[in-house]
Amino acid sequence: MTVSRRHFVSTLGLGSAGLLSPPLFGGRGHEARLAAWLASPAMPPSLIRLDSNENPNGPGPKAFDAIRAMFGEANRYPDDPERALIVAIAKEHGVAEENVVLGCGSSEILRMCVEAFVNTAQHLVTAGPTFELPANFAYTMGRPVVTVPVDAKLRLDLGAMGDKAGGAGLIFFCNPNNPTATVHGDAAVREFVTHVRRNSPATFILIDEAYHEYVDEPSYKTAIPMALADPNVIVSRTFSKVFGMAGLRAGYAIVHRDTARRMAGWRLGAGVNVLAAAAATASIGDLVHIALEQRRNRDAKAFTRAFFEKAGFEVGASDTNFLMIDLRRDMRPVRDACRKDGIAVGRPFPPLTTHLRISIGTMEEMQRATEVLKKVLA
Repeated sequence: MTVSRRHFVSTLGLGSAGLLSPPLFGGRGHEARLAAWLASPAMPPSLIRLDSNENPNGPGPKAFDAIRAMFGEANRYPDDPERALIVAIAKEHGVAEENVVLGCGSSEILRMCVEAFVNTAQHLVTAGPTFELPANFAYTMGRPVVTVPVDAKLRLDLGAMGDKAGGAGLIFFCNPNNPTATVHGDAAVREFVTHVRRNSPATFILIDEAYHEYVDEPSYKTAIPMALADPNVIVSRTFSKVFGMAGLRAGYAIVHRDTARRMAGWRLGAGVNVLAAAAATASIGDLVHIALEQRRNRDAKAFTRAFFEKAGFEVGASDTNFLMIDLRRDMRPVRDACRKDGIAVGRPFPPLTTHLRISIGTMEEMQRATEVLKKVLA
């Protein structure tokens, strides 16, 4: 069953006033800053949200059961629930508990890495476009950022990024990359890490695997084994995507124990609330729910890709829950026209201003969206 935000609230048996108020935390992307969309006339409840790479189906039944069971602990600090989540993550990945660092979403993991490893003398290397949060954190803190454009196939230019590694404190490597949806296989990732570690031994490499569960590319593998072996490699994960918990805020990093100690000083204490911790603990090993969400995403994505390709547009490779389409025109009028017709799609991602990023919703949402897009693009 598809779980909307309003159904999520009613399922929990709560009134809407508290849960639907604007959140005070940062999210993954500028779209998340439109926090009051449920109540705002400019963001009506009927709007189909295909702009923030969220899972349209919400958390699985085990997550809801865990949340309901945790209501009685809402008056307590989340020490025990966080510990239970660390144990569950460690068991799922076959690592020690000391290799797990929790975050309020993986956004906090990214912030921790920038604060711990980037300074005025050691810059951040990132891609353009990629997920902006690490660069935004660095800019806010007055720390230097070097941006390397993606290549002609919208893939991270690993060679150029490696060339900029000299003297860097941190390299942000989003794999698969948001917003371009491209992925690098295991051999390319290992070659990149080897290149950076040889030429700039002090540089840390943060590999963001937010979309890990959606990857179909056979050459891809998680970089977690590298993170366990190499103190300078960090892998971040989130419960916001395949697990459907973007609003609950839970994420984590798998790192070498020495790196975990360095990151710990920058962590917000008790940053994962009791409901999020309980839901994440119940979900991380829920293979049935993960497989269901993978299939739903794969089917709706194939439907959407077929629509755009039949209409004559080039659709980039995607190992995520979104597509990047070259409209061969400024995408902003298209975005605005879609919004007027009840469909929210992605914002511009300079310099790819002719490309439209569209998140994958339910099959019904994508059928409605393609009807609108057919009219808008005519």
